[in-house]
Amino acid sequence: MSVPSPCINLCRMSPHSGYCEGCLRSIAEITEWGRADDGRKRAILHEVARRKAAAEAAGAASASLRSPS
Repeated sequence: MSVPSPCINLCRMSPHSGYCEGCLRSIAEITEWGRADDGRKRAILHEVARRKAAAEAAGAASASLRSPS
């Protein structure tokens, strides 16, 4: 079974991060996806998960700085 794409059809590159705002992949990862083997696709998904966790942690940290104690 093939590894499914993380694309959610929200294709817009963030000028700040350099990643797609929908799937959190770089342009290189997006263009590579179609010819990548399943092992490489899983590696890309691992990086996407790492980026998502980092973004969520940064969002939580900034939210705690904004909210009164």
